[in-house]
Amino acid sequence: MENVDHLDTSNTTVVNNVDPVRETDGDEKVVEKNDAEYFCEICRKTFSSEEEVIRHREIHKKEKRFHCEICGKYFVDISDLTTHKILHTRDKLFRCEICGKSFSLKSFLLIHVNSHSPEKHFRCDVCEKTFTQKARLVTHQRSHTGEKPFHCETCGKSFSDNGVLKTHKRIHSGEKPYNCDICGKSFIIYSYLTRHKRVHSGEKSFHCEICGKYFVYNSDLTKHIRIHTGEKPFHCEVCGKGFVCSSDLTMHKRVHTGEKPYCCGICEKSFTQKVHLATHIRNHTGERPFTCEICGKSFFAHSSLVVHKRIHDEEKPFHCDICGKSFTSNYQLVVHKRSHTGEKPYHCDTCGKSFSVNSSLVSHQRNHTGEKPYRCEICGKSYSINKSLVAHLRSHTGEKPYHCEVCGKSFSVSYSLVIHRRCHTGEKAFHCEICGKCFINNSSLVVHIRTHTGEKPYRCETCGISFSTNSQLKKHKRIHTRTKTSDCET
Repeated sequence: MENVDHLDTSNTTVVNNVDPVRETDGDEKVVEKNDAEYFCEICRKTFSSEEEVIRHREIHKKEKRFHCEICGKYFVDISDLTTHKILHTRDKLFRCEICGKSFSLKSFLLIHVNSHSPEKHFRCDVCEKTFTQKARLVTHQRSHTGEKPFHCETCGKSFSDNGVLKTHKRIHSGEKPYNCDICGKSFIIYSYLTRHKRVHSGEKSFHCEICGKYFVYNSDLTKHIRIHTGEKPFHCEVCGKGFVCSSDLTMHKRVHTGEKPYCCGICEKSFTQKVHLATHIRNHTGERPFTCEICGKSFFAHSSLVVHKRIHDEEKPFHCDICGKSFTSNYQLVVHKRSHTGEKPYHCDTCGKSFSVNSSLVSHQRNHTGEKPYRCEICGKSYSINKSLVAHLRSHTGEKPYHCEVCGKSFSVSYSLVIHRRCHTGEKAFHCEICGKCFINNSSLVVHIRTHTGEKPYRCETCGISFSTNSQLKKHKRIHTRTKTSDCET
């Protein structure tokens, strides 16, 4: 070993760790180990000796001249580049006999094998969690101290692990070095590519023992099981609401803060989630990349396709514990429960009217602004909501996709079919609390209630007479048009 007495230690910090490790000799006698930990002041990487950390610091002084032509990564030494290229070109010859996972380098396999070993020699003295590698212990301890020594020079964000910083920097550079050889999609980190490939292979290795459903990712299985158990371990500190996963909690917190960090470059509308922005942009482009293999219907978002497929499978996994009604999506269940609780959390700032779903509020606000962003390209008529435009287009095409299985009558919109079916069943679900009279649909109930209240919201602009329904107003207006016609003839 070379003499290190002459080496510069000005940027080397020594931290004494007394009894962080407990080793055993052959007779199982506990031996206390007193180590000195050395770490680089530049990148905070740790070493077991002063000689190693000083040799390591030379890396920071060198220029990264050796370039990987496959992924674009640079290296200080040609040997490091050679080792790195094995990841791209070499078969994974080193296979773990325990789990079957394969690696391109033997050193990677040895590190992986330690993850199966019950012996984890490196113990955290705060929470007593154990690790197979000392470096992982050092990184973990920063979760207790709050130390984040690795800083992004572009945005200033800090991280507890240098590897996470390197991955983060790719967000700024746009670098996605891991490419799918099937569809060409690129990813920031290798684990994302591995997960993505399961989409092509159809591999679903993770199985729910309760309902038998399979999942591509273990994280999805964990979240799914919480649907069965009702567990919501992540709670909002502001309102106390619980969530199945931490990412849902992070997004929920933006409801309180008002933060919408994802902005549309076309119309400048902002969103709390990146996936919502991506879906929104498709409203501008018209792109519907998610297609149902059964009926050919296309969707803006993958989640909409997943919910749609349940219609074909007749799967309704979300059940109301109050009335027993079932739904194809959890969102539908949440909205439905508000019909029991009367909750209407979305309020109009203009008139104070409240709604059970945000989309209803957005549509309602267009009554105040007069905005009608959905325009028919055939006749030029505009609508405040896209659903109305879709229904209107069927008046041009004559399409009536909703059929009554009793009498065969067809309808252009699904709600008309729902109301029509009540003619056969005799169901009158809408009940007047004043006189007890029942009605087939809610609109008839609303009109009926006006006979009790005397409300007449539809007013003639010509003579000032008011009516309880819009149809009555239209009929009345014909009196004025007939009068004008007769005057012209005279």
